[in-house]
Amino acid sequence: MNTEIVQNKKEYFLISIILVFAVITRLYRINSPLADWHSWRQADTSAVTRRFVNEGIDVLHPRYDDLSNIPSGRDNPNGWRFVEFPFVNAGTAVLYKALPVISLEVWGRLHSIMFSLGAVVLIFLIVRDLVSARIGLFASAVFALLPFNIYFHRTILPEVPMVFFSLAAVYFFHRWLETKKSRDFALSVAASALGVLLKPYVLFLGLPMLYLTYRKWGRAAAKQKSLYLYLVLTLMPFVLWRLWAARFPEGIPAYTWLLNGTGIRFRPAFFRWIFAERFGKLILGYWGLIPFGIGLIRKPREKWGWFFHWWLVAMLLYLVVFATGNVTHDYYQIFITPIIAIFVALGIDGLLRMPRKVFSRGLTLALLLVSLGFGLGFSWFHIRDFFNINHPEIVSAGEAANKILPENAIVIAPYQGDTAFLYQINRPGWPIGGDIKRKIELGATDYVTVNFDEEANFLLERCKPALQLEQFAIVSLLHCSL
Repeated sequence: MNTEIVQNKKEYFLISIILVFAVITRLYRINSPLADWHSWRQADTSAVTRRFVNEGIDVLHPRYDDLSNIPSGRDNPNGWRFVEFPFVNAGTAVLYKALPVISLEVWGRLHSIMFSLGAVVLIFLIVRDLVSARIGLFASAVFALLPFNIYFHRTILPEVPMVFFSLAAVYFFHRWLETKKSRDFALSVAASALGVLLKPYVLFLGLPMLYLTYRKWGRAAAKQKSLYLYLVLTLMPFVLWRLWAARFPEGIPAYTWLLNGTGIRFRPAFFRWIFAERFGKLILGYWGLIPFGIGLIRKPREKWGWFFHWWLVAMLLYLVVFATGNVTHDYYQIFITPIIAIFVALGIDGLLRMPRKVFSRGLTLALLLVSLGFGLGFSWFHIRDFFNINHPEIVSAGEAANKILPENAIVIAPYQGDTAFLYQINRPGWPIGGDIKRKIELGATDYVTVNFDEEANFLLERCKPALQLEQFAIVSLLHCSL
């Protein structure tokens, strides 16, 4: 018993160290403006939270800044935003109201970091229970320190809490199969339902979970009524949310293109983008493929069987089904990083256990250190640019517009449809120009631009008052001779 207590204390100490490093790395440039990589998606998410702060929390009527027809194909004069169920946004709004000395954007990032830390712990618990504490620590350390995760796990994206809830669903489902405690069943169902409300991709994890049930009951799993109850309780909130959202079609962005809208599935470019650019370069930095490959071919033990391989198959199915989405957006691969970290951990352990009669101990350790060091280093070399603010002019223009424009202003902020500029201005409107007269009829009061193109110069001549500086211009549309 004393040995077990000492072992547990050692595990808790080591996982605490991993969490400390996870926090330190994720705090890098935490105060940066919301204009870094994928700022458009982060801005859309944070805009919903900002509306909750300013207008009150109403999770059934989420709104954001974009009034255009770009996302859904329909004009959206109320700025509805019906994507993920916004309970995470509501939580961030509560945190901000409780401690407003920290900016809303920093709170959004800190909230994601909290979910990330929870995911680190859950990976440890899953692998510890199914394999060993040692490999669980390896897995959580890899997951915590992957440069890909360091950046994306401090972004304001629903994928980060989605990963946390999906891991919680897997962990407590496994616990329920072992203990048959209703508490574990309830926690798994709740986590699964919340994960699906954020992103229905969580359902892909049903494949490895089904494998666990087959190992538990064999073919008799089909007769377990609790499994059908689990599925119904998981899907019911999502179905109700989608039925409610259907009443606001202008607030539902087009999504079928995510499947195979560009016809890229199984084409050479698909394999290059997913397995070379994202999987090989961004996530594993080339050299991380060595321990991953060793973990992949490692012979499963009776304790966990083919569970992790089925998890990987589920992620491959996710990549294939949402082919265009995964090729278009690298943040879609946030979902697959847990199983990648687990196989890397199995590979690390496999390298450390190489038989000395066959392999040189020194060269094996050298290969491990080099593959991990180069993998993290080369990955960071590409990921570090994600933190950059490539267009600081939209931040400067937003600060100026916030000082000049009235709170009830409705703006046209042309930025090629990217809503990150609208977010900086902190006013609703259109993220694209064109058809200015109609936008004025719909309520547009001001035009803010960082591009002095033909349209901007035309408005600067015809509309007064106007402020024109080197990087941006702000034009009133209330008195224009168009």
